[in-house]
Amino acid sequence: MTRKRVRIDVEDDEGTRYKLDLEGKITRDKVIKVFELMDLINIEENDEAPNLDSVGAKIWNIIDKNFPLGRFTSSEVLEKYEDEYNEPIKLSIISTYLARFALKSRVERAKHGREWTYQIIKIHQKQPH
Repeated sequence: MTRKRVRIDVEDDEGTRYKLDLEGKITRDKVIKVFELMDLINIEENDEAPNLDSVGAKIWNIIDKNFPLGRFTSSEVLEKYEDEYNEPIKLSIISTYLARFALKSRVERAKHGREWTYQIIKIHQKQPH
């Protein structure tokens, strides 16, 4: 069995850097505890306005804004997208982007019955310059 490895590098508003390496049997509960630790030391995301110049960015904005914690389906994203941007979009386009987000480890994808459900993965890494 291969060992899982996760590296989290974050920086707070004051410039303090935090580096955390997880290796071995990484469970959802352990990842939640890491987020609780980050909350305790008050690491927050920058609340910059999202860049919505592409369909993928618009879809990600819908997911991030409407489904930050729970599970969701492509149909739910479609409904929110059309309500938010007042423009039609095909379900196949939403599904394609969700599959891409899963490949990039931005969402977790699981089969439930006949459809896929997704859940956002909230691990933000600060890339070195």
